[in-house]
Amino acid sequence: MKFLDANVFIYAYYKPKKQLTQKEKQMKEHAKKIISAVSQGKEEVIMTVVHVSEIVNILKHGMPLDQLTAIIRGLFMLDNVRIVGVTREAYFAATELGDDLKLEANDALAVDVMRLNDIKEIYSFDEDFNQIEGIVKLPAL
Repeated sequence: MKFLDANVFIYAYYKPKKQLTQKEKQMKEHAKKIISAVSQGKEEVIMTVVHVSEIVNILKHGMPLDQLTAIIRGLFMLDNVRIVGVTREAYFAATELGDDLKLEANDALAVDVMRLNDIKEIYSFDEDFNQIEGIVKLPAL
């Protein structure tokens, strides 16, 4: 099982108004492949409701509501996608972990969930995860 960061969905689905750089194009292609593998049940992933909320908050600006709703509902219906709730205490703990690791709270929450579930790999394009001991960020670009 791998953690699935919200930015994978953002790269896969967001339609930018500007021309993408070669690296951004590569990231978008990788993101689409990851989402496809998850959608087809080929990859088991875990996320939090906070990360699902991040997806909605970004994609609502560039995607029709019915399409966004279908994507989110689809996530919840997949047997290979585990979406975990987050308590107030867990989020507060993530903010403290974020201070220690120099991460923003949502990224620290991902690290905390990964550690609690003995998960070593994360699908993300956030370079900050490269600095976290015991975590491998995928895909390697």
